[in-house]
Amino acid sequence: MTTELKIRNTDPTGHFVDCIRKNQEKIISWLYAKECCHELPLYSSMDIRDAGFKAAVVDTNLFPAGFNNLCEHGLVDAQKFIREAINRRVPGCRDILIVAEEHMRNTWYLENIRILEDVIRQAGYNVHIATFLSIQPDFCTNARYVELETAIGQPVRIHCFKRILSDYESDRQNIDLIILNNDLTAGIPEILKKSKIPIYPSIQAGWHARLKSHHFQHTQELMIEFSQIMGCDAWLLSALYSVVGPVDINAGPDRQKLADAASELFENIQKKYNEHKIKDKPYLVMKDDSGTYGRGVITVEDPKEILALNRRARNNLSKGKGAHPIHRLLLQEGIPTIHSVDEHVSEVVIYQIENNLIGGFYRFNTEKGERENLNSAGMGFKKMCPHLKKYGDCGVHHDVNIFDVYRVLARVAGIAAHREIMQLEASKK
Repeated sequence: MTTELKIRNTDPTGHFVDCIRKNQEKIISWLYAKECCHELPLYSSMDIRDAGFKAAVVDTNLFPAGFNNLCEHGLVDAQKFIREAINRRVPGCRDILIVAEEHMRNTWYLENIRILEDVIRQAGYNVHIATFLSIQPDFCTNARYVELETAIGQPVRIHCFKRILSDYESDRQNIDLIILNNDLTAGIPEILKKSKIPIYPSIQAGWHARLKSHHFQHTQELMIEFSQIMGCDAWLLSALYSVVGPVDINAGPDRQKLADAASELFENIQKKYNEHKIKDKPYLVMKDDSGTYGRGVITVEDPKEILALNRRARNNLSKGKGAHPIHRLLLQEGIPTIHSVDEHVSEVVIYQIENNLIGGFYRFNTEKGERENLNSAGMGFKKMCPHLKKYGDCGVHHDVNIFDVYRVLARVAGIAAHREIMQLEASKK
């Protein structure tokens, strides 16, 4: 059955397409100057919302877990890019250990990690997958690994990290590089802190230390520069935000602080709407400043809603992944989406290796509207194929010109993530 992509009745970022065409040489030169000679993130994914009148990256993930949602042709491209990235980091590398999340019951995550393992193996490396198994510590006593089945019935072998590292220290196992696919929300395990094996992405870039607000600060600084080349308002390519913390969402005075910050942010967004003659009603997204997997996220249509949050909503905003407490909340300008796939509201997700495109997908949701968080119950994924004529029907086709806008946004976010990582690493020296 053919998958149909639709765009809400509006000019879909067409003015940006024209600007990119007119300034292509300057844009390429600017991006190259920002990217060259820097160690860009090993891999990353960007959630992009396109409202027609503006488009922006609203989340950047440095430990992406959706490789199973990428077009097979993009995965072939990924082999070349991952080989180049690894060779730059560890010349002569042969043996790689992927450290996975502990989602042993999430069979789609297992399929993601199996695909990542296959990409790296096809790139010419020996690969093993391991996890800390802190949830099941007794496992390491009784076994070296466990054979599991992914969502599509494929086998995947998960090793006990402690056992495989012990083998390495005893010269029974060679490991030249550790690739993290674990966002370290709970902190950096001592076993990683003491490891002499190169680790990428940086262990300092996990959600134990990373803040979304810091990432968007770097993004906005870059967008101000970039918008001067484009000849447009930087706001049209980024989202306004503010951050409140420390905060306890269950405390009335703290909810008042959030409501006051939301009121100010609403006013700033409305000024931009008025400036650009946008008739839509502004809204906000309130979320954990250091979280992932779409947890701790709500839509705010009016600051008064924050004061009136019920217990269920407060619980959602009090604990994130792994039940870690939320103490900082990001208030981010909401960007409605003009996309729908098979009549379901959707948004764009781009995947990169060192800022090189390896594909993406449309995240859709059968239960949400165009102003809501789609990374939640009811979501599904449709592979994105930017080269339908070249490869055939491998996924959802889209307008290549609009996709150029998303690619530029993703690359700028990748540069911002590099700066963010450098800042995090410098703070630990």
